[in-house]
Amino acid sequence: MSLLDVNHLDVRFALRGGDVRALRDVCFSLDRGERLGIVGESGAGKSVAAFSLLNLIAKPGYIAGGSIRFDGQELTTLSDRALRKVRGHRMSMIFQDPMMTLNPVLTIGEQMVECLKAHRRISTREARGISLNKLQQVQIPSPEARLDQYPHELSGGMRQRVIIAIALLLDPDIIIADEPTTALDVTIQAEIMALLLELCEKHNVGLILITHDLGVVSQVTQRMLVMYAGRVIEQGPTREIINDPQHPYTQGLINALPQMATPGSRLNQIPGSMPSLSNLPSGCAFHPRCSFVERADGSRRQACHDQVPEFVTSGNCQAACHMVAEMIASERIPAEEQD
Repeated sequence: MSLLDVNHLDVRFALRGGDVRALRDVCFSLDRGERLGIVGESGAGKSVAAFSLLNLIAKPGYIAGGSIRFDGQELTTLSDRALRKVRGHRMSMIFQDPMMTLNPVLTIGEQMVECLKAHRRISTREARGISLNKLQQVQIPSPEARLDQYPHELSGGMRQRVIIAIALLLDPDIIIADEPTTALDVTIQAEIMALLLELCEKHNVGLILITHDLGVVSQVTQRMLVMYAGRVIEQGPTREIINDPQHPYTQGLINALPQMATPGSRLNQIPGSMPSLSNLPSGCAFHPRCSFVERADGSRRQACHDQVPEFVTSGNCQAACHMVAEMIASERIPAEEQD
């Protein structure tokens, strides 16, 4: 059994005009020590999926259906008190902006000690010792001095290292990292991701990495999910998806990488933009932007307009696409005719 199993997760936001579905039928799993990437454009539902795991969705958002099982325990039905024993303890989260996460009026040491004492019955001295050890693990220079400094006295990269140290304080089984390097420059981003990968491998910690950077995903994760308009549209081993993407949206994301364009020419881009969740197109939500709705012979795939695609298996990957289903079906026909 997987450490984390998410099945048919449905998250909605109750608005005046009616409920808006932010996540639809999201399913995935995570084994102990495994690294999973979740990618997609802004508005795809990546962060909502991450926040749902710890029930951190702000009202009027709520989990409308589905299951989140962690180590055999159903999280969606836990009381707030019971959930606090999981949140921050066995499942930790690294947020995008460390300055929004750290309390500006408390020293780094005070915040780390407070976190430890909220979950363990230990003395302040013991908690401070553990905090110092974690700061050393994330390779912060002069960790003893940093414990008595305030967040504004640290650089952006050092603040993010502090956040990672706090996430590791209670030796969690899973770390959820929501675009952890967004606010950092490129060289610091590489250092932080290398550090996070090293720590996860060393301590056998599962990692869920939320990002729009396919380059980072390809280097850090073993499996990946591609999300679009609140739904998973492709999933499988990272290397296979990067090398041979099945869904047209995934192909578009990879082709949009700067290294995929001819030097001196315009960057490739997916036409159009993500649809509003309150007004999704019928059928496949991606079809208004998809160049494969029309076949090579000029005919149109009507199913793209009319039916939400089901997942089909291609190699070790799954893609929710009518074109992929059609291609797989056409490959099977000759073999069946020979039989």
